[in-house]
Amino acid sequence: MQVAIHAGVAFTDEGRVLNSLKKNSDILAANGASFFGPRRFKTSFKPVLDELKSEDAETAARQYLRDILPTGPRARRTIFTSQDFAAEPAFALQEGQLYPLAGRRMAMLERIYHEHEIELFIGLRSPGSFIPKLLMALPEQARTEIMQTTDLSCLSWIGMVEDIRELAPGIQITLWSNEDTPFIWGDIIRALAGLEKSTALVDEHELLLSLLDDAGQNKVLERTNPNTPQAKARLGEDMARIFEDHVQPEKIEEELDLPGWNAEIVDAFSELYEQDLDRLGEIPGVRVLTP
Repeated sequence: MQVAIHAGVAFTDEGRVLNSLKKNSDILAANGASFFGPRRFKTSFKPVLDELKSEDAETAARQYLRDILPTGPRARRTIFTSQDFAAEPAFALQEGQLYPLAGRRMAMLERIYHEHEIELFIGLRSPGSFIPKLLMALPEQARTEIMQTTDLSCLSWIGMVEDIRELAPGIQITLWSNEDTPFIWGDIIRALAGLEKSTALVDEHELLLSLLDDAGQNKVLERTNPNTPQAKARLGEDMARIFEDHVQPEKIEEELDLPGWNAEIVDAFSELYEQDLDRLGEIPGVRVLTP
């Protein structure tokens, strides 16, 4: 059995993965894939992951996690999606690192599903926008403590991914930038579901369309019409050009309310973030989806 875990991060998904899996449930079922949403994480995975015990002691809860995998001759892949797999937002910034629990949690899942092939899927976003959103979502006391004890300028996703690779080396990791999501949504879902790259999906371009004005939406629909005789290799370039010309600014602009957090800080993080994505793509066992 292939076990695919979509683990967030926070402020990247907003339920879109689960909605897309539901819309394409017939395609997934035909390919032997089933899926479970955040409710399954809360009821089944969270009690086990909260233990974070390194020993291999068997528990009824751990056995239950193995038993919930579908069986049958057509069962090939199981997908679990929740932004809390790596850690709940309240624990996403501790010990001077983003998601310091991620490596230990994935190591536990690797032990539980040691007889299966495990893949981890994580959408990242620039720390320049992630950090202020995360901090402002925390209670004031927790936010103040983190800001007083953490060098925020040193935060990146490198530490989280390296921890996972070190502690759970058998888990293959697929990453993407949340900023690229509108252009690669279909690739994300196909990778998560283990589908062929040529598999057509329902509402594959829905996210991109939601960000464009009417003229841009018409151009996307025309460009993606299966009867349009255009080179598929240029699709990414065409989508990027349409986005640049027809995006509705109010749909992509965010207010970052953290005091002292300004455009210069965001720009500095963005530059480092692009460098980190290149570095992450060079780590063995890690692939980065790009437009």
